[in-house]
Amino acid sequence: MSKILIRGAKVLGGEPQDVLIDGETIEAVGTGLIAEGAQVIEADGKVLLPGLVDLHTHLREPGREDSETVLTGTQAAASGGYTAVFAMANTFPVADTAGVVEQVWRLGKESGYCDVQPIGAVTVGLEGKQLAELGAMHDSAAQVTVFSDDGKCVDDAVIMRRALEYVKAFGGVVAQHAQEPRLTEGAQMNEGIVSAELGLGGWPAVAEESVIARDVLLAEHVGSRVHICHLSTAGSVEIIRWAKSRGIDVTAEVTPHHLLLTDELVRSYNPVYKVNPPLRTEADVLALREALADGTIDIVATDHAPHPHEDKDCEWAAAAMGMVGLETALSVVQQTMVETGLLDWSGVAERMSYKPARIGSLTGHGRPVSAGEPANLTLVDTAYRGEVDPAGFASRSRNTPYEGRELPGRVTHTWLRGRATVVDGKLA
Repeated sequence: MSKILIRGAKVLGGEPQDVLIDGETIEAVGTGLIAEGAQVIEADGKVLLPGLVDLHTHLREPGREDSETVLTGTQAAASGGYTAVFAMANTFPVADTAGVVEQVWRLGKESGYCDVQPIGAVTVGLEGKQLAELGAMHDSAAQVTVFSDDGKCVDDAVIMRRALEYVKAFGGVVAQHAQEPRLTEGAQMNEGIVSAELGLGGWPAVAEESVIARDVLLAEHVGSRVHICHLSTAGSVEIIRWAKSRGIDVTAEVTPHHLLLTDELVRSYNPVYKVNPPLRTEADVLALREALADGTIDIVATDHAPHPHEDKDCEWAAAAMGMVGLETALSVVQQTMVETGLLDWSGVAERMSYKPARIGSLTGHGRPVSAGEPANLTLVDTAYRGEVDPAGFASRSRNTPYEGRELPGRVTHTWLRGRATVVDGKLA
């Protein structure tokens, strides 16, 4: 059916309203709407949000289809309420040329479950030695505007400066994985009391903070945009807050797992908790929540990092770093930010839809739920509570830190330009 009537939805958590979708567009928002022949969805007070946008997703294709593909990754995204994701460049081959980013972009078009915007590598092969074809990737069909060597830090200050200068010409942004490599050699977890007790190599907060401090100063010097990936320490928050007070054009993201989990979980030696950057302390978690609430941290990004079973089901030291997160992100944000009173649903929409789309210069997404806008929407049963069962994930991988944990909220419907990708909690 070309028309869909969502009846009685709490738009951004407000009073129940009706939303009428006609084709790819929202036709009307109000009360008592009637549309003859429309498919009616009884929302029954569920929360209606704009489709979520993830600025930091690892889809693994090409090269590691054993852990995820563009198809399975976008299915996971739709299941989590996302209508667009930005695909990181650390594939095999690396997305450092126009050809590779166009391949990822076209695979996203073919999947149909959500839009895929490739992120281009900053340096050739993620090796940090030579700038990649930034201009060619931007001029390609994929129109890349975000560049990152995520998984590795652009630790050479001259290379970072040149990248910032280059992307400035077309309004692009460099997304930095802030990790000073010489300070994290052999690091296995957050450096602190727990690492000392367990005898695991410590990952000091200063390894993140020192790179952020350098890069915001470089961005100020060049007059360009820099985005900080997966902020994880209270000290990093203070540096971003200081940079913004000076008018530096910096944005930052936090992951759901850094809003909820702490390094105390590493005592189990369960590699599911091994992630980059590492889980930090309770004090860091609280500082990140406050910073997300007050706008110092701009957005929530999943850093969805799928791995096959054999890469995680092994001893801690040999295990790969990373967690899947697309299908649980909204639930974790509901628990840590909404149910604690730090954000309302309008604030969630700002941090998980509007701002990510703006940072990534993504049109058609991150738009208000109002007449004339694209019908990219997600309907959430916020009253639902249930245990996380990775067996039901759409993702090809199961490396979630939340297995067996009760989380609130459940995405019941997702629409991509008016077409249902999730219906009653199942892929359409």
